[in-house]
Amino acid sequence: MLTIHAAGLLLTGADVLPDGAVAVDGAAVAALGPLDEVAAAHPGARVRRWPGVITPGLRQWHGGALLERTYHPDPREYEAVGDRSLTGERLAALEMSETRWAGSVRRGLQHMLRHGTTAVAGDFTDPVVRTAVARSGLRALPGAGAPGTEPDLDPFAGAGDLAGAVAGPLTVGGRADLAAFDVPDEAALIARGAGTCVATVLAGRLVFRGR
Repeated sequence: MLTIHAAGLLLTGADVLPDGAVAVDGAAVAALGPLDEVAAAHPGARVRRWPGVITPGLRQWHGGALLERTYHPDPREYEAVGDRSLTGERLAALEMSETRWAGSVRRGLQHMLRHGTTAVAGDFTDPVVRTAVARSGLRALPGAGAPGTEPDLDPFAGAGDLAGAVAGPLTVGGRADLAAFDVPDEAALIARGAGTCVATVLAGRLVFRGR
């Protein structure tokens, strides 16, 4: 079923469209434009309206650090390890089974989806991580991290602008990777970050919905 994702502002990565919309057919973008025009061209489509801004899906450059060198705790471990991700000596102090590590990787990928991420970069050496990334549907990109930036689940951390955070522009016929954020404009999105994400669409599938 064709779905239209609409918001007060659509940032395609190339154009800025007030009251914009993205029509998604399967895994691909079928149309981009003002909501009234897109809806009129696809009268049978389901319309999802999101608050704020729709952008292309974001790119996480620090996949290696966040998935292979970071432990993302299970909420049930709160009393033992807290709820913050662990690295370095704190990670080394944990007794880590393959099952426990696989759970951390899955949670790390879920955290990425909650931050609007649809593509992850990393020269992954851990087979558990490679398998989990492949199963997640996230686009895998080569690369070991953006120079000069610290690993952060928020792709806007250190990016400076939308172009530095997205995996690529939304284009008709291209893969339908996009995210919606509860902010009024691009400046507020950069300032407040990807924690404002309310929806992530991965190859046409709604994989995260915050509200």
